[in-house]
Amino acid sequence: MKITVVGTGYQGLVVGTCFAESGNIVTCVDWDREKIERLKGGELPIYEPGLSELVARNLEEERLSFSNSLEEAVQKCLLVF
Repeated sequence: MKITVVGTGYQGLVVGTCFAESGNIVTCVDWDREKIERLKGGELPIYEPGLSELVARNLEEERLSFSNSLEEAVQKCLLVF
């Protein structure tokens, strides 16, 4: 399932990563362009045990992506969280 998660803070990043880890295609959206660029490079703005490894794996397997375009992400998904 294609899912868009709005926000990449403590809730959005963790939830989006867990959705991706369970096999969904997830786009996490945030208005902060600098934050999105750091996330695309695997640099996380928060610490949660094991999260960096999950993000890296799901980025590599193309189940997780990050964007600044809410409109584009919503048009491509079946569920918005």
